[in-house]
Amino acid sequence: MDSFRGFGLLLFRLFLGGRIFLGVWDNVVNSSKMAEFASFLDSFKVPYPNLAAPLSVYAQMICGILIIIGLQTRFVALLMIINFLVAFFVVDRHLSLEQMTPALAMLFGAILLLFEGGGRFSLDEVFDRKKSE
Repeated sequence: MDSFRGFGLLLFRLFLGGRIFLGVWDNVVNSSKMAEFASFLDSFKVPYPNLAAPLSVYAQMICGILIIIGLQTRFVALLMIINFLVAFFVVDRHLSLEQMTPALAMLFGAILLLFEGGGRFSLDEVFDRKKSE
């Protein structure tokens, strides 16, 4: 089983990073979706929603890609923890446990990556190996 070590974390990174990336992709390619997201943020009294919306969207898009490839995983996970905590306290805390479960899963997934890093099949591992040689 030791030869399979790291595959679970790889699959998890692919899922979480892909979900983060795909979750914001429509806002990146469709300006009306971005405006709709800014309006959504405004309805929750988020300051500067026209700045906050693209900042959140592009941060998630870039972080999703970095999680998928496993580059700067712990730092990126920390950024996503902050992002998901803000989302939780602004929006999701008003929901039932069942409704907030997807957001909590994303938050706890980011926490897992903060503690575990990118794992064996990540660019972090490749660069760490090169440093130690």
